Amino acid sequence: MKQLTKEDISQEVFDLYDDYAHNKIERRQFVEKLSLFAVGSLTLPSLLSFMTPNYVDSILIKPGDPRLKSEFITYDSPKGGGKIKGLLSQPTDTKKKLPGIIVVHENRGLNPYIEDVGRRAAIEGFITLAPDALSPLGGYPGNDDAGRELQKKRTREEMLEDFIAAYEYLKSHKDCNGHIGVVGFCFGGWIANMMAVKIPTLDAVVPYYGGQPTAEEAEKIKTPIMAQYAGLDTKVNEGWPTFEAILKKNKVEHTAYFYPGVNHGFHNNTTPRYDEAAATLSWTRTIDFFKEKLKKK
Repeated sequence: MKQLTKEDISQEVFDLYDDYAHNKIERRQFVEKLSLFAVGSLTLPSLLSFMTPNYVDSILIKPGDPRLKSEFITYDSPKGGGKIKGLLSQPTDTKKKLPGIIVVHENRGLNPYIEDVGRRAAIEGFITLAPDALSPLGGYPGNDDAGRELQKKRTREEMLEDFIAAYEYLKSHKDCNGHIGVVGFCFGGWIANMMAVKIPTLDAVVPYYGGQPTAEEAEKIKTPIMAQYAGLDTKVNEGWPTFEAILKKNKVEHTAYFYPGVNHGFHNNTTPRYDEAAATLSWTRTIDFFKEKLKKK
């Protein structure tokens, strides 16, 4: 049987998966609607398998990589979930204090992809912390479907407090120089934007396809922002012009990149929404931005 590629899949299937991934439809509805695209050799099981994240073959920086010291820690989040688990990573050859990056997961907890992103950023010369907002509910349960269900049991406002507490933890870490940036994906993109609202001392923010703050919230932002958007992600993208107008009015440093022809989630290399060219370019821009903004002043 010919191996599926994303070119074999209708854009409608990607849009359907996006609705499912963002809790707009239940799994039963997703499967029912997906079955309409199962024609000929394109079977429902093959479609389901293709759209499901493949963590086994997609990790770029493996756990235990000798270039990194990477371990799970627990920190306090008194205004959020109490005790939060996170993956703390830094280069093994660290000889001076490093700038820090908080890595914020999507709407399914700290899965292997986000752990990998934390390690990828650490390899570039940062100390990184990737928290798991599902910690109060037992942590990421091992698959994204169950992770989404768990995350729906917490409010995003309470989870925001967990990531603000992560900022405080990392800022005071003995190996951190006190300059912190945030990168977040999807739900994590909204969290990244909101951390810029809530933390005036934050040094840099990179939201990937993240929802924007309200106009009132955006007025509070002072932090430089580099926003990464997928060209086909019209629902998220339509919020940018209003957000940008406020940033411009307040002379907040900002840049937005729109990657044409790619789907929401294009950076996530574990699903067929991944676009290698856009992911690579956006990540290079992200790391360069953090290196510029988080250097010791």
